[in-house]
Amino acid sequence: MSDMLKGMKTSRESAAHSHNGYLMLVLLLILLVATVWVIFAAMPAEGASDGTIAAYAGAIAGGSVAFLFVLCGFFMIQPNQAAVITLFGEYRGTERTEGLRWVWPWMGRKKISARARNVHSDKVKINDLKGNPIEIACNVVWRVADTAQASFDVDDFQEFANIQIEAGLRTVGSRHPYDDLEGEELTLRGSAEVVNRELLEELNDRLKVAGIVVDEAGLTHLAYASEIAGAMLRRQQAEAVIAARSKLVMGAVGMVEDALTKLSQDNIVELDDERRATMVSNLMVVLCGEREAQPVVNAGTLYQ
Repeated sequence: MSDMLKGMKTSRESAAHSHNGYLMLVLLLILLVATVWVIFAAMPAEGASDGTIAAYAGAIAGGSVAFLFVLCGFFMIQPNQAAVITLFGEYRGTERTEGLRWVWPWMGRKKISARARNVHSDKVKINDLKGNPIEIACNVVWRVADTAQASFDVDDFQEFANIQIEAGLRTVGSRHPYDDLEGEELTLRGSAEVVNRELLEELNDRLKVAGIVVDEAGLTHLAYASEIAGAMLRRQQAEAVIAARSKLVMGAVGMVEDALTKLSQDNIVELDDERRATMVSNLMVVLCGEREAQPVVNAGTLYQ
């Protein structure tokens, strides 16, 4: 993503120069009072000359124009909000000071929220590392960090963020298998913390061109696609049974070895090769069998 945007000119946020709106509000009130005073106190008498009437009308018009001029320069900045200031298409800075502000009326003001935004992506179907179709979704918390980039480097930063979130989710989801019972690979299901960290880094890399910072990202939905869900469930069950059987056999072998060693060390019974093989067989059947052992009483000897 970064390589594709290397040739593009990027913007950088800078502080704008604006005036305290409350001081300008006082000036506005003064203009209002002066205009009202002119209207009532300086009204020409009946039969006044045309020059006097023209001067009176000009004073009222001038005061009204000045009042409207000052009035059009006001704008309000809320907490965690910014205003991008432009002058005839040229970027002149970003105002982040909270409260009432004032700039020249011919300067453009575009407000952008710097608050955190929460986006829950739609479920998308992708292929994991092993080619299995899966459904995946994520939740992302992001905010605008650079208002100049968000305003001028992308056409619509909100739409850009939504599209890149889905693209980043597809990229990270295809890097790893859904599951691996052998525990040899990083999986989407078993390594949530690592996958979420990868998703966070991927999204920050994709969205930095728009001046957006991702604070949190994590998977919220992960499942096999419906067309293979049944087959993969049976496969998981089979792999789980095999893994359990393998552990059971390895544990039984250790227990049999310990039992034979203990019998020999304590001279409880003398075991030749045939008796040892028979005992091993019986113990393995008892330890690995799924049913309870049913002992058989031998009235004779092992060799009869």
